[in-house]
Amino acid sequence: MLGFKTLALPKNKNWGFSFNIARFRHDVAHSTSPLQRSYLYVPTSSDRMLEKSLTSSSDVIIYDLEDSVPPSPAAKADARQRLATFMKTRASELPDPSRIAVRLNSVHTGFFQEDVKLTASIPHISTFVLPKVHSTKDLDTVSNELSQSTRPVNFVASIESALSYYNLPSIASWKSNSGANGGLLSALLFAAEDFCADTSIIRTPSRRELLHVRSEIVLMAKAFRLQAIDMVCVNYKDLDYLKQECQDGRELGFTGKQAIHPNQVDIIQSTFVPTPKEILRAARIVHSMKKAHASNRGAIGLQTGGIDEMIDEPMIKQAQNTIRMAERAGLEIPEITD
Repeated sequence: MLGFKTLALPKNKNWGFSFNIARFRHDVAHSTSPLQRSYLYVPTSSDRMLEKSLTSSSDVIIYDLEDSVPPSPAAKADARQRLATFMKTRASELPDPSRIAVRLNSVHTGFFQEDVKLTASIPHISTFVLPKVHSTKDLDTVSNELSQSTRPVNFVASIESALSYYNLPSIASWKSNSGANGGLLSALLFAAEDFCADTSIIRTPSRRELLHVRSEIVLMAKAFRLQAIDMVCVNYKDLDYLKQECQDGRELGFTGKQAIHPNQVDIIQSTFVPTPKEILRAARIVHSMKKAHASNRGAIGLQTGGIDEMIDEPMIKQAQNTIRMAERAGLEIPEITD
């Protein structure tokens, strides 16, 4: 279990008010930003895959310089050049930069510096996926390479080892010493297969063995207002199993999921949004509680889906979250009139 210290915060009304305003502004920005549900990996060693990415509907496209490229200097250099040429020649056809990410090679490899040197000069890239982030030192290394950058870049920290897990609080709370141009941490990503290789955990279809670490990653991401990206479903041809894994991830609180095949994208994106039943329940709660508050009542009994529930303030917040997510996804919100 991770240990946390209890911090004694100063009992100062102004301090508390400023903190709440900052969090409010952050939440408002995220409530209107595009959804980032699916993160599709595209091998940069394949011209065919690069071309196919132009028609992908994935919320985020990750051009991969790491695992999908053979680990030789020649192969890595070739992949870098293919990516640079592709980005330059197809610039007018590329998705919005907010949808474009690149997975670099780890700072612990000999390929990292050349990766950064090339990708930092490509204006279409808004996000670096950073593999094997074991501690904040790894984030500092990337940040230092970008300290002279003229534009901010988002970092996605990949949690892949027992040491990553041990250092989760410091990783999730990391800030660049160079300001925004040194990189801004935007998400935590769980690399399940690498994590199992490091810890000798045996993977099973139930995912039971990964429940603890996945839950910890979500909670740490939420604590620091980061996106939480769930593991790859390696059974890429079994779309029923993928659906189950997506539902499981969403129930745990993950905001999105990695994809290794284009056929996985639609299922991921349609699962990481509220269902019609959830939206209807949320709309009824908000409507009923508005009437209750007008009658000076803070809690009411409400039947939702055949179940009698006691509804109060925390459940209103949950319902409002559901409606906001549905609105961002362009889903229909039923009008409750009774």
